[in-house]
Amino acid sequence: MKTTKIEWTDKTWNPITGCSKKSTGCQHCYAEVMSRRLKAMGQEKYANGFSVTLHERCLDEPLSWKISHNIFVCSMSDIFHEEVPFEFVDKMFDIIKCTPQHRYQILTKRSERMAEYFATRSIPDNVWLGVTVEAQSSRFRIGYLRNLSASVKFLSCEPLVEDLGKLDLTGIDWVIVGGESGPKARPMQETWVLNIRRQVEEQGARFFFKQWGTWGADGIKRNKHANGKLLKGEVIQEMPQ
Repeated sequence: MKTTKIEWTDKTWNPITGCSKKSTGCQHCYAEVMSRRLKAMGQEKYANGFSVTLHERCLDEPLSWKISHNIFVCSMSDIFHEEVPFEFVDKMFDIIKCTPQHRYQILTKRSERMAEYFATRSIPDNVWLGVTVEAQSSRFRIGYLRNLSASVKFLSCEPLVEDLGKLDLTGIDWVIVGGESGPKARPMQETWVLNIRRQVEEQGARFFFKQWGTWGADGIKRNKHANGKLLKGEVIQEMPQ
């Protein structure tokens, strides 16, 4: 059963909440806005707002999910944030290893720390590893990801804030692209998306276009639902094989 609006996953698992800005894609962070809203609503889990907080009591949640799911890990944080001890990440991976029926999608902007973690640990077969590449300045993260032996390696080019230019997608299985949402959203141009799609197809990966966001393909600002997810008239939401 799908319990999240994120189109490329089924469930979210957040034993960590809170984060800090790392690169340009963080400028209008949805998780920060949501955390502050949940704090204002009196939700105990978000009493610390967007400060990095560990939630031991949430670690066991996937153990009760018997049906197979795609699970986005730390949608409200970054598992490899500098304030998260590797000992806590180990506890999360103990749960991951105990639940081989699930596929865990781990996305980070801290590729160096991810590489440091896995330098002394193996990657379970049911883990997909990804990095955010929202601008040319963050393309270096692909190199850190490429060198890891995950069953699926993916890029999230969301929010895409500029043309990424030439990409080396060697070893990359899946690329997600999406525009920014919210009142201060930056526009995404169709040519940037098509440039990524062409290279994904040429280099044999899978392409998932999530949404246009607040700015449409026509460059007009409107509700993100009105802008939709059509790229050149079609929905292209491929999943890794």
